[in-house]
Amino acid sequence: MATLPDGTPLRGKLFIVEGIDGSGKSTQLDLLHKWLVSRGYLVAFTEWNSSPVVRQTTKRGKNRRLLSPTSFSLIHAADLADRIEHHILPALRAGAIVLADRYIYTAFARDVARGIDREWVRAIYRFAIQPTLALYFRVPLEESLQRILVGRPELKYYEAGQDLGLSDDPYEAFRLFQGRILAEYEHIVAEFGLTVVDATQPLVQQQARMRRLVTPHLKGARKVQHRPWRGVLAREGLHGRYLNTSAADGEQGT
Repeated sequence: MATLPDGTPLRGKLFIVEGIDGSGKSTQLDLLHKWLVSRGYLVAFTEWNSSPVVRQTTKRGKNRRLLSPTSFSLIHAADLADRIEHHILPALRAGAIVLADRYIYTAFARDVARGIDREWVRAIYRFAIQPTLALYFRVPLEESLQRILVGRPELKYYEAGQDLGLSDDPYEAFRLFQGRILAEYEHIVAEFGLTVVDATQPLVQQQARMRRLVTPHLKGARKVQHRPWRGVLAREGLHGRYLNTSAADGEQGT
């Protein structure tokens, strides 16, 4: 179950995915989302750096290249705090399943890769809800880079880690920065006991493992009453774009 920082249990379930860019975690989370909706669960989705409260501040800081590693860290903490208060916590209290594309471990990996002290970063996120299940999609650096960079026109300044002065070449800077993040993730997996998924396996096998890991935690999660036509589509495996949860039943979706 998901729990508040003081250990108080919440009715809902918080499933999160972590991994370096190119690990395929977002694709797998999207597939899991569709599967859970097809089974009748009330599902909410949240992703990293998506709070409207700080989005414009982040955008201006990036455009003007004003963000230091510390300010970057604090902005992301503010982003998560806002999403927890207004989105994640209300959904969990209502018994919904919350799927998070990146969570506190992204900050632990990226901030430390930018030179921030490990303990300082962990202290900032003391307010965070403890997830029901945290999955880490492990992929070799070179494979992740190939997935991302093939056909990609350009890398953004902060995305490439050029603010760290690793290289004048954005692609080389990105490779070095991702290597640092990957090394930090391996430290986090051991420290926090994240469940590892082999992201080099075929997509179908990864999704099957993800569902096996999630299924034992679904007991008690809130379900919604489908209309008859939704049940027919779900039985035929037609979900995702065919089932618009928000428009059809007023459920909380993406």
